[in-house]
Amino acid sequence: MEMSPVLLKDALTRLKRAQGQLGAVIAMIENGEDCRRVLTQLAAVSSAVDRAGFKIIATGMRECQTARGRGEEPPMSEEELEKLFMSLS
Repeated sequence: MEMSPVLLKDALTRLKRAQGQLGAVIAMIENGEDCRRVLTQLAAVSSAVDRAGFKIIATGMRECQTARGRGEEPPMSEEELEKLFMSLS
């Protein structure tokens, strides 16, 4: 299912922020920073990526619901959406 960047604006924002955070984590490791600080920042990156994934799934669910409401075939089945959702865990 293709989704518009407009619909995924929040997910894109989260991913761009995570991209910057990941760069900072890499720099921290290269500079020999304290492992606790590195792992704290890495956990933040992981959380941001997870939230972006959940946002994408939620957007897909809304798109499918909207299609059903218009009497159209949704772009993905509930089973496909569930499989994608479970892949994030």
